[in-house]
Amino acid sequence: MGERRKVCVLGATGVGKTSLVARFARSIFSESYRTTIGVAIETRRVRSDDRELDLILWDLSGEDEFQDVQISYVRGAAGFLIVIDGTRRATVETGLRLHAAARGIAGELPSVIALNKADLTAAWEIDEAGEARLRKAGLLVTRTSARTGAGVEGAFCALARAMLASEVPLWRG
Repeated sequence: MGERRKVCVLGATGVGKTSLVARFARSIFSESYRTTIGVAIETRRVRSDDRELDLILWDLSGEDEFQDVQISYVRGAAGFLIVIDGTRRATVETGLRLHAAARGIAGELPSVIALNKADLTAAWEIDEAGEARLRKAGLLVTRTSARTGAGVEGAFCALARAMLASEVPLWRG
């Protein structure tokens, strides 16, 4: 059996958290997801540097405010995937605020930002300077499209590599 790591997927409502998790865990995309209430959990095994890792993906509901009920969801996390909708600039600040709140609970953990909806380039609102600002904050930034699958595997695998490198303790849940 591989090692296990809990990953919390954070972001504003409608940024595509559930779509990214479904694309990564089950290789599917649907236009008709309903808003997640509470948390949905998926699992996917990945290989990194000759190690197997079971990612326990906690797809947290997308409240634009970090609510007390989510504190228990964040405990025990080994990493964060912060999802930002590239077609909605306002989701950058929400994603960063949720990430800061999660770090306040679980500590400094490996984190990757997924700028999602990269297939909608005509509606893109985050420019190179905006991406550079996120990178300057020390965050790994990737572009993803849950619809096409582009960048999705890379985002989760980059987070898996970062978690293995940081040697965050095993999650026992």
